[in-house]
Amino acid sequence: MIPLNPIPEAETSQVSNEEMTEKRIYFISGLGADERVFHLLDYSGYDPVHIRWIPPEPRESIESYAARLCEQIQEHRPTLVGLSFGGLIATEIAKQIEVEQVILVSSAKTAAEIPIYYKLFRILPIHRIFPFKTMLWAAYWLAYWLFGVDTLDERRLLKAILLDTNPQFLKWALHKVVTWRNQTVPERLVHLHGGCDRIFPLRFAQPSCVIDEGGHLMIMNCAIKVSALMRQFIKAAAQPLSPPA
Repeated sequence: MIPLNPIPEAETSQVSNEEMTEKRIYFISGLGADERVFHLLDYSGYDPVHIRWIPPEPRESIESYAARLCEQIQEHRPTLVGLSFGGLIATEIAKQIEVEQVILVSSAKTAAEIPIYYKLFRILPIHRIFPFKTMLWAAYWLAYWLFGVDTLDERRLLKAILLDTNPQFLKWALHKVVTWRNQTVPERLVHLHGGCDRIFPLRFAQPSCVIDEGGHLMIMNCAIKVSALMRQFIKAAAQPLSPPA
């Protein structure tokens, strides 16, 4: 893992544009979400490209799905940022193509970091028939608590995302989360996690860096800190590797 210097409370994520000029970064959002969840990040100095979700094929594996998403990547050695389920996809992409870096946010690197109680759904797959989308929309206060959103704008955005999520995609993706068996951590992968994440609790994770007050959607309500840390990650990855002694 790449060691990071502490980020002071008052520090912003503003960095000289010369350091990041036009560098293309590929963002992969969480379950059914889109680029709206990244809108508070500081993009200055680099070119964000948002990977679009596509309909999964019947019985498609997560590996196959990740391979099809690679068609949206134009760079030879891309930098990927994966949020939540998008982090699982970014990990699978990095196992198939050479990358400069993978940055996971509020996600998991291996099956060991998926909460053990999720794996019970392998035995009793009620997530494939239960209307989770409808339940979360009806009990939106539960969704607010799970995702760690507090402000009115954050809650409105989360509601909109829940409404826009394709239910077939949601069921497919949830099944891929609970059945994910990955054991391989790609090289040049870093993992940023929140200390208050309720979807992927910190006690199951081994992140590179923790934002203590961050919840699952800290990419929104801790955007300044997330942006600053991402810039550290990206800058460190761009440095040439030291030759062996």
